[in-house]
Amino acid sequence: MNKKTIALTEEQYKNIISTMRAGFVCSDGHVVKPNKKIATALTLEANLGLRISDILQLRLSAIIRDGDRYRLNIVEQKTKKKREFTVPTDIYIYIQNYALENNINPAAKLFDIGERAVNKHLHLVCDYLGYEGIGSHSFRKYFATSIYVNNNYDINLVRVLLQHSSTVTTQRYIGIQNKNIEDALQNHIKFFD
Repeated sequence: MNKKTIALTEEQYKNIISTMRAGFVCSDGHVVKPNKKIATALTLEANLGLRISDILQLRLSAIIRDGDRYRLNIVEQKTKKKREFTVPTDIYIYIQNYALENNINPAAKLFDIGERAVNKHLHLVCDYLGYEGIGSHSFRKYFATSIYVNNNYDINLVRVLLQHSSTVTTQRYIGIQNKNIEDALQNHIKFFD
């Protein structure tokens, strides 16, 4: 678990990805070229909830059509746990288009870069945008937080998607308390003049 990084807001996510795709000029005049490869890898992390180490190992051939859905079977790099889950059709098409546009063989890795390169480029973008506390893991935390908030604060759903062993771990991971606790605290606020 990476406690140093925060979960992205929706605005930060959009700004980081669009800035990476466009490129920019630093205040010292240094030109940072567009980097669609890293932007795509981070977009996948934000949409699949995989760790960046697993995203960088992805191959198009690892996504299998299973009836009316696409499925990905992987063994996580960090935990060595087998993970099987559905890849939404829109994400599969996004990955397929990326592979076609970049002439990547379905059996080859989609990204020929390492975690250090991803984090180095992300750091440049975040410095440019004035964001602090953000690393590649922030995109996985963004996924987890978004799933939590958009699915009626179901911490167990997030736990299953992240492959955590307990909901306590998941709550600590995303830094969000149980919805009942949040509501109780919010409803308890009393001001006296």
